[in-house]
Amino acid sequence: MEVDDVITEMAVERVEFTCGRCWHEWSADYDVQQYRDEHGGQWEYFSRDGTPVASPYTPAGAPPCPICGRRWVGRILARRPVPPPPGAAHTPRLKIADTSGHRSERHGARLLGSSAHVQPEPLGPPADENSDESRVPR
Repeated sequence: MEVDDVITEMAVERVEFTCGRCWHEWSADYDVQQYRDEHGGQWEYFSRDGTPVASPYTPAGAPPCPICGRRWVGRILARRPVPPPPGAAHTPRLKIADTSGHRSERHGARLLGSSAHVQPEPLGPPADENSDESRVPR
């Protein structure tokens, strides 16, 4: 981002993937920043575990299936907005007096990985269109 860019929104998005080849399902968390450049253009920036990546919602950013390696575009499963600082005036906050010693354990804490959450239960391949399982009651 350039100096004149302004972050307009930050969030963590959980993206679900279902492989159309082997039907394996998995999900991953992405950090997303939306920002406006100096010309007023809106942009989106994705990262996963601190590494910049292409959007998981595009073929270029779709990760390979961990089972068969085929790539499938993801869909959003959940989202958690992260309020940009400094927040509203009434927002609880704590002034940091000693920046070198303030919660120094956070620098050695293990990384909360983008796939370090419970993965979805496998559903299996879709039912045959002519089977009773595929008929939806009306």
